[in-house]
Amino acid sequence: MKTIYSIIQIHLNTILLIIFLFFTTSSYSCINCNKNLQEAVIKSYYDHTFLIFSAFIILTALLLFLTYCVLKYRNIANYNSAQASPAPMICTALILGIGLGGFADGIIFHQILQWHGMLSHTTPLNSVLNKSVNMFWDGIFHLFTFLTVVLGIYLLWKIQHFMNITTKGGLLFGGLLAGWGIFNLIEGLINHHILKLHYVREISSQPESWNIGFLGFGLVLLIIGSLFILKAKTRNTY
Repeated sequence: MKTIYSIIQIHLNTILLIIFLFFTTSSYSCINCNKNLQEAVIKSYYDHTFLIFSAFIILTALLLFLTYCVLKYRNIANYNSAQASPAPMICTALILGIGLGGFADGIIFHQILQWHGMLSHTTPLNSVLNKSVNMFWDGIFHLFTFLTVVLGIYLLWKIQHFMNITTKGGLLFGGLLAGWGIFNLIEGLINHHILKLHYVREISSQPESWNIGFLGFGLVLLIIGSLFILKAKTRNTY
């Protein structure tokens, strides 16, 4: 009897799951099938439009500047090893570092540890609806980091055809670390300290300590990356 009861219970759970997924729009957190979620996302957009995109705007301006610094070398045709510039490789690596640093933040803190979401200080992760709203904006954040990495990969391919530049591995590795550090500093200062969209660890008795630690880690990455870049620039081979 216990076995039969267990089988019936499993089937009932399956049926209930199917009902929730396909017939109850208010129970399934799907952005294109849950009207409540759509309204909550739209409300969060109008309530926090400037706040949400502030860090994105500043990072985008920095990415455009770095891209300009890379592409201005594309028309230099005569190779001169004594004057070969490290700037295109450094700027490209910084772009990749910013994108990969964003991915590291999103994957570790947003998804694996789930310490915070994009709006988790203003829209706490205390309900399925609020968590889904944060997940939507986490997706926008990851879309930004994905496009940043795509841009970095494109520029990395592009500079292989430039003549008067140097492409030492130390420049690439140092730029990646420095770019990650730059991301932490910009995102941390704006989203954690100035706008307070979220804290590194929302459920903590000392959230500011985690925020400062995040900035400190970014500063360490920036310093180490800069040291690798300087070392690569002063050596003939690397």
